[in-house]
Amino acid sequence: MPVQGRTGLTTMRRMPIIDVQNLSRTYHVYRKREGLLASFRGLFHREYRAVHAVRDVSFRIEEGEMVAFLGPNGAGKTTTLKLLSGLIEPTSGSAVVMGHIPWKRENAYRRRFSLVTGQKEQLWWDLPAQESFRLHKEIYRIDDSDYRRRLDELTGLMEVQDLISQPVRELSLGERMRMELIAALLHRPDVLFLDEPTIGLDVVSQRRVQQFLRTYQAEQRITVILTSHYMKDIEALCDRAVVINRGRVIHDGPVSEIGDRFGRHKIVELHFADGLVPRDVEQFGLVLENRAPMVRLQIPRQDVSEALSRMLARYAVDDVSVSERPLEDVIAELFAAETPEVPHE
Repeated sequence: MPVQGRTGLTTMRRMPIIDVQNLSRTYHVYRKREGLLASFRGLFHREYRAVHAVRDVSFRIEEGEMVAFLGPNGAGKTTTLKLLSGLIEPTSGSAVVMGHIPWKRENAYRRRFSLVTGQKEQLWWDLPAQESFRLHKEIYRIDDSDYRRRLDELTGLMEVQDLISQPVRELSLGERMRMELIAALLHRPDVLFLDEPTIGLDVVSQRRVQQFLRTYQAEQRITVILTSHYMKDIEALCDRAVVINRGRVIHDGPVSEIGDRFGRHKIVELHFADGLVPRDVEQFGLVLENRAPMVRLQIPRQDVSEALSRMLARYAVDDVSVSERPLEDVIAELFAAETPEVPHE
């Protein structure tokens, strides 16, 4: 889009690769009444209730970004990814991905993105993964030489060269997820939607998937939207997060700012000079760890300065540090709130 700059020269404004504006999706769910008479009446006069899976969601993502999409179960994350993948249509609002409207399901669009979920599989269960890869090759019309080169590259990065000839049902959960990612990336999509890719994986498998995604995204500059309940995934891979709760966006910005905006407490760690932890230190906050001469306290954010002043005046302290609570604790507390308070920007 041409815009007039300060110098008077006409420049081109960079368009986002994903542009979502006021996107909403409402389902009407049949409300079944209890009792035989009520069930009989329901045959003729059905009652429905509206379920707002996504409400007025807006965000923009630039090419090459890896963005976390966070929210509790039922917040609307998966529904949003389905909308952006063209699997369902919105009730209202708009979305443009790479210049395409997703729910038009144009072939040109479907060849440029991939959707990977941690709970649904795209590989044939009883066949080796390489047979599913060959099917993807035909579906996306990948040239033979390109296919071989991409397969060698991806299996090498994932360290599964010796497993692709093994039936999928014989692979571990972590190995199957790596095969799913290979299948999703064989046609070199420009946009990748990842819905809980590490769900159920052990720590080692999680780290392998994280390392692969970090390396591949940096090399290919692919645009990624990642949903995950594992905050280690988010901290390892994403600088920006879009947080959604009850179908609405409540945060869109750096991951590092989530604690500042929503964290109600901070962690204060003190090391006492005499080697002992005073018994009355618990008056200043919740004791998380007491391992003389160190103690870790959880203190309400607004009380940290006053509490530190009082403790430093009262005790002989060798060292003190103040830090945010772990991201997973802040997120869990935020989503547990019945009506989360959204701070003003």
